[in-house]
Amino acid sequence: MILILFGFLISFITVILFLFLCAKIIISFIKKKPFPKKLLIASLSGVVLVSSIYIYEMYFFTFSEIDREFTQMGPGPIKSPAEEYTANAYYEPYGGAAGGVNVWVEIINNNEENSVQTVYYSDAKSNFSMKWMDENTLYILNDEPDYPNSNRSIELEIGKEIYHENGLACKSLLMKDEYETCYRK
Repeated sequence: MILILFGFLISFITVILFLFLCAKIIISFIKKKPFPKKLLIASLSGVVLVSSIYIYEMYFFTFSEIDREFTQMGPGPIKSPAEEYTANAYYEPYGGAAGGVNVWVEIINNNEENSVQTVYYSDAKSNFSMKWMDENTLYILNDEPDYPNSNRSIELEIGKEIYHENGLACKSLLMKDEYETCYRK
């Protein structure tokens, strides 16, 4: 989150520098003054920095950026039929009093030590639950009954499929080896 705020600040400064650069270029042509090279370098540096932050946020996403300081336990633990996997849901409040709540689901492989995989991340709706369809398939119900376009429910095959509402996990170069199929809203 701090990186995004830093990106907005740099974007704002870059826009101001660019506008100032345009004015200086126009003045340099009209009054035959030297070209403002330092201002051009500063503007281009800002563009490169903002582009780098954007590329990092879009293509190097991991679920480690979830704010776990104020998380709340959701449904779970729910064990798979043969107890190979355990599903846990967590809630992440955001935005203060006027904000909302995100929900994510982590799967623990009980046969492998320290094996935790986030398979679902979305905005939480009022009707949320999970149930195992079989040993490797988890059904996640995340719906707001009064709003038909709010349904974020999905059936996921563990180890092969994940869901990220905004699609950041689907674009991530760091996560592409963790799943075969990524779903998004």
